[in-house]
Amino acid sequence: MTRALKTQWHNLAFSGLILHEILDHPLEDETPQARLKQVGMMTILYSMNQGHQKLTLSNIMEITALTRSGVKETVDLLVKRGMLKEKIVKNSMGRGTARQFEISEKLLEKLSSLGAG
Repeated sequence: MTRALKTQWHNLAFSGLILHEILDHPLEDETPQARLKQVGMMTILYSMNQGHQKLTLSNIMEITALTRSGVKETVDLLVKRGMLKEKIVKNSMGRGTARQFEISEKLLEKLSSLGAG
């Protein structure tokens, strides 16, 4: 399979997986709008991850043009779902701390089991 086709298949498989995980497993008191925001956010985070960009609140804000609270609200739900893992790292200035995220190994394993990994 050519590299372009493999990449396209991988992206389609990831999209299908996150749609299934989010839409078919709603959290308690979660609105349909919140689920759609999570699907969109995971799509963006996956693209950032593929581009080797750090998944920090600041980087996500820059790409999405959302406010810090808007990004935080959606990302926190993805952490709660176990789709993202959070770690505290030094911020870009090296003086304080920042939240950095990564796509969970559990989700990546599910993607691999689809034959897309």
